[in-house]
Amino acid sequence: MADKLKFAIIGFGTQGSAYGRFIDEGMVPSIDLVAVCDIDEERTKLAKELYPQVETYSDYKELIDSGKVEAIVTTVPHYLHPEMAIYALSKGVHVLNEKPAGVYTKQVKELNEYAEKADATYAIMFNQRNNPLYQKIKAIVDSGDLGDLRRSNWIITTWWRPQAYYNQSDWRATWGGEGGGVLVNQAPHQLDLIQWIAGVPESVYAMVQEGYQREIVVEDQVHAMLRYANGATGVFVTSTNEIAGSDRLELYFDKGKIVVDDSQKATVYRLKETEQEINKEFDAAKVKSMMAGEDVFGDLFEAVDTIEEDNVWGAQHSGVMENFAQHILHGKDLIAPGAEGINGVRLANAIQMSGWTGEEVSIKNFDDEKFLGMLNEHIAKEGKFEQRQ
Repeated sequence: MADKLKFAIIGFGTQGSAYGRFIDEGMVPSIDLVAVCDIDEERTKLAKELYPQVETYSDYKELIDSGKVEAIVTTVPHYLHPEMAIYALSKGVHVLNEKPAGVYTKQVKELNEYAEKADATYAIMFNQRNNPLYQKIKAIVDSGDLGDLRRSNWIITTWWRPQAYYNQSDWRATWGGEGGGVLVNQAPHQLDLIQWIAGVPESVYAMVQEGYQREIVVEDQVHAMLRYANGATGVFVTSTNEIAGSDRLELYFDKGKIVVDDSQKATVYRLKETEQEINKEFDAAKVKSMMAGEDVFGDLFEAVDTIEEDNVWGAQHSGVMENFAQHILHGKDLIAPGAEGINGVRLANAIQMSGWTGEEVSIKNFDDEKFLGMLNEHIAKEGKFEQRQ
């Protein structure tokens, strides 16, 4: 078996060119960059200057049909992710899709159904799953040591975007061109992580503000309430208009709590007993002491631990790429199977639908066709893009 995977980048913009650098700098030892595709001739010209060994294409189908590549990564507008992935898989070419998996659940379901039968690997670039901090947090939650989830809260507002950012192109921050705002552009990693770690919620109720602080038609601020099957609740807050933004995740369980600050430091609080057991044992004398301001909680904790991990630039993305290659070459388990990409898309769609209808929206029984119909209504109002099927 070959030691390296013959790899192509489709879309040589900011993200695609970064992946080229990772490969060129030896950060992805199991991948050999052999081709680059972009509809912009200046981008393919740049790729050829940087990497003379690569072949360049302007048509992704021509690239895939060439037989010269074994795998691709799709760093293109979101609507194109499923289309390109399905075509590549149909030709036996492995796919690493950039996030999100797509814009609406109907198209992502079609991709998942196709990928399940295809004789090729489908993975997704959820690089935060390769963040050692979140891997350790997931391991703690999965172990069950902290008991059942009671509450999840994530405030993630650290991606301020000025109006000039949105004015860069006609497709950006549009329903027809990009498919939404902060939920589909900036927040997909967090929408994935909250479900990867805490579990998929059953429903969501949201207040979604479109063009709140920017001259755009899509959402730039979101407050969403999550409901889980066991009665637990969650809050997800995100926006693109806070210069002094916050990144704080709290997960509260029957037997402890995890607090993550700035995606770099986690504090894990472990109780000796569950909160329910402590409640039963808390007598009138202890209540009196508590109301008098005495410390009655100190001996309730088994431990308070801190987890900190270095965030090495590029290591998370390149690690997912290397894992993808190792899976194909040597059967290593995938960090981010492509089929799981639908979870974040469905949550984003449900949040958007709740904002449009003012109602709680089921995630468990999400109505794909209803959402697509409402999305097409928004696209029609723009009058610039074709409707979706």
